[in-house]
Amino acid sequence: PGCGCPQLMGESRGGGAGAEILVIDADGNLPEGGGGAWGAADAIIMGSPTYMGGVSWQFKKFADASSRPWYQQAWKDKIFAGFTSSAALNGDKTSTLNYLFTLAMQHGGIWVSQGVLPSNSKAAQRNDVNYLGSYSGAIAQSPSDAGATEMFPGDLETARHFGLRVADVASRFLR
Repeated sequence: PGCGCPQLMGESRGGGAGAEILVIDADGNLPEGGGGAWGAADAIIMGSPTYMGGVSWQFKKFADASSRPWYQQAWKDKIFAGFTSSAALNGDKTSTLNYLFTLAMQHGGIWVSQGVLPSNSKAAQRNDVNYLGSYSGAIAQSPSDAGATEMFPGDLETARHFGLRVADVASRFLR
């Protein structure tokens, strides 16, 4: 649902991390072989639009289906991180990040925080990195009638920095 902003954030983040992007489709399914990609990944960055105070139903369907790898502890000790976007400045995005965090913890994962100070001085501009001031994951905001290509450049740059951070943390664990 929404403007495709979480996918564009994921692409920005993936560009920062050199990641493979797996998009959950409109029916809540990963592409063919997507589950195996999660199992082979060193790090997993989950993203969902914030919709009605939480993840989209499509992401929730995917999360519910992750009980099989959970039972096998297939994602234990993997690096996890999360991101979201909503139309409102607040939009209850923290609820979505908390859901992603909880899912990662249930799978025995290791969570990576944003790791960037917020742009919160009087001189701060909307296109600054981490202007919205998140610590637990990357967040973005776009008006409900805006398309994905109209995302704020600062939010996309925040996503790119976050992807680099996750890749750096994952590389430390692989040493």
